[in-house]
Formats: sequence, structure tokens, C-alpha cells
Amino acid sequence: MAHLSPAVNLIWAVLTVMFESFLVYHLWSFDRFKCLRWNHGPHSGTFKRVMTYSYLTSIPFFAIYAMGFSIIKYSYGFTVIPGMGIMPTPYELWRDSAQSAILPLYLCLSIGWALEMVTHLEELCFWLFLVRSSSAKQDWFRSLYFKIWATGSIVAVIYMPLVTVFTRQDPYKCEAYTFLAGSLGSFSLTIWFLPILWTFPTFLESLKQADVDMNTMVRLTKFHELNCIRVFFRFLFTVPLLILGIDGVRPHQHINDSMFATDLLGMIAGVGCIVSSGITLIIFFPRSIKAEMANMEAVRELRRFPQSNTFGKDPMNVQRGYQHGHVSTYKLPPYEAVALGHSIQKLPIEDTSDEENTKYGPYEMSPSLSLQPNRRTKDGHVKMGAAFTLTDAALSKQNTVMRKSNINHLVHNWRSPLEVEEPPLWYR
Repeated sequence: MAHLSPAVNLIWAVLTVMFESFLVYHLWSFDRFKCLRWNHGPHSGTFKRVMTYSYLTSIPFFAIYAMGFSIIKYSYGFTVIPGMGIMPTPYELWRDSAQSAILPLYLCLSIGWALEMVTHLEELCFWLFLVRSSSAKQDWFRSLYFKIWATGSIVAVIYMPLVTVFTRQDPYKCEAYTFLAGSLGSFSLTIWFLPILWTFPTFLESLKQADVDMNTMVRLTKFHELNCIRVFFRFLFTVPLLILGIDGVRPHQHINDSMFATDLLGMIAGVGCIVSSGITLIIFFPRSIKAEMANMEAVRELRRFPQSNTFGKDPMNVQRGYQHGHVSTYKLPPYEAVALGHSIQKLPIEDTSDEENTKYGPYEMSPSLSLQPNRRTKDGHVKMGAAFTLTDAALSKQNTVMRKSNINHLVHNWRSPLEVEEPPLWYR
């Protein structure tokens, strides 16, 4: 932003700082920053780490770029240039220390932009894979779309900084080519999102016909609505910078010579960048207000009645009943299944040992065991949970139906594009 006014740099700086504040608040509310740990949850593989850290480090690079130029531009203000009037002070009149900071700041922009393209390319390839998947057994990590994402990410991380380095002799050209290279990549990804938005309602209808879980349907519908809004703001981010980049590399510049045009396009691009990044944050780390309220209520109950926890520190061993104004505690009996129909048989939970299935990891066995949690009825009493197992006939029928389905296994219990796992052994 060597030729933009200080106000544009200030708007970018303020927006990035505000977004960083929202990011900290959101991640704290999401899981108290546990998602930032190197090993967190069953999906903490290389893929999730790359996606999480590439996204979370892209915005700080934008913030450093915006705040750095904002400080420099306001330090030098405006200058009267003969024949052009009052203009932001050109970089040629800056001190050597300020001029030496131009290249590092542009590198921050290019690296942050490259990491952002890694994030959006993964989402594009992931949803193209999911929407076009023709078999429930297809694996994302062995698909052509995953290879395209891996290759495209490497190319983006390499070519963006190289464009900045190779054009560093002229800061104006460096800025123009950086804007052009980054906006072309982001604009292409945004264009490719349009077919997904067009076909997603049909995809949701097919899931509805396949009797996919309603909670999953709600989450996917919410994602579709958020993605429509995000694509709109992605265009607001990429199109203005694409215009400035194309005009900047031309011999005769018409738009970049106008302070009003450059400042307007720069401000629109800043708003589009931050809003789209905020929506990406909500999609990647979706909060469950219902679960958060339940956890807060559980913590509040433990603080109110700490003496009722007589069976250890695990709150699952304590059930509180409210009868006649006093608190009574119950110890959970051993889980024992009750026959609910012809397809259900009794199975005490003590009969199932982890040692019998040591070769299988979590999610790799067929869902033959079904756990029913404890529930509190409307009158305040606690209905004990139970564990059920499907008979061989019912289990075989269920697995056969799921294997023949053309709905990919990633759709079931979908929560975030970051939580991607290999299909379980019984699903393959």
C-alpha cells in the first residue's frame, strides 16, 4: 500500500486487530484454546494441524502488514506534489529505515495471502469431493481432490513470496504484482465455489432422502448459508485488488492515479477480507451454544452442591434429584440393556472388554453397541441409561445398507472441514 492514503492502511489495521480480538474470544468460548494444542482430539493428524495453523497465522501476517504501513504513512503524512496536488508522501521521501521496511511488510502480505489460499483451496477441494462422491467408501486422503489441494498449497506458498521478491526493486510494481498474483488465485477459488453453492441444495435434498441425521442436516444447511455470505465477501476482497493489480502493471495507469478510486477499492477489499475470514472462523470452529449452556449448568450445579459428589471427582457418577426441597444422590447401577424389540438383545457392559478388540482403534468397529445416556424427566426424576447391542441380523442389515449408500461416510456427524478422518474398517 505504498501509494494508498494513510486512512486505508488504518482501516485495514483496525479491522485486523478487531478480528484478532474476536478470534481470541471465539476460540476461548469454543474449547478454552484446546483446539490450538498439537495433539487434541481423535482427528489431530498432520492434515488438521496444517489447516489449523495455516489459517490462524494468516490473519496476524495481514495485521503486521497493515499496522506497519499505517505507522509509516501517518508518520510522513501528505506532501504537495507539483502538478498532482496534495498526495500521500511518496516512499522516495521516506527515511532509509522506513524504506527498508517495505519489502518485509510486503512479504508478510504475500505469506499471509498464500496461507489463506491454502485454507480456501482445501475447502473447495473437500466439498467438490463430498458433493461428487459416488460411493460411501471413498477416502478423502486417497482422492484426486486431496492431491490437488496438496499440490496447489505448495505452489501457493512458494509462488506468492517469490513474486514479491522478484519485483522488489520498484515498490509500486511490487505492490501491483503482489495484488495481481494473490487476487488471481483467490478470485479463481471463489469462482470455483459457485458450482458448489449451486448444487448444494440438491445435495442436501439427497441427504434428506437418505435419512441422514437431522443434526447433520442442520449443520450442513447452516454451512451453506454461511458459505453464500462468505463467497459474496470474497468477491468484495478479490475484485478490488484484482482491479488495482491489473491497472498497476500497465504502462499507463488510470485507476491508481486517482486517490478516490484507490482508497475506495482498498477499503472495500479490507472489509471483504476480514468478514470472509470471520465466517471461515465460525465454519472451522463451530460453537454449540446448547452444549456450552449444558456445561455451564453442570459446573454451576457442582459449585452449588459440592458435598453431593460422594463417588469421586467424575460428575458422571453423581445424579442429583430434587425432591421435597433436599438434594439426594444416586450411584449409577451397572449398565444393563433391556430388550426393546426383536432386533435388540441384552448385553451387560461388563461383558465387553477393550482387550478383546485391541487391534481396532476408535471408530473402526461396527456400531454394534449403542449407549443410551441418563435422562432427566419433566418431573425431575432421573431415568437411568442403558447399553444395547444389535443382533447379528440387524447389524448385518444396517452395515449392508450403509455400504450400498452413495452418501460418503464424512457426511454423517459432520461438524467442521477440519475434522476429516479415514473411513472405519467396517465401512470400507
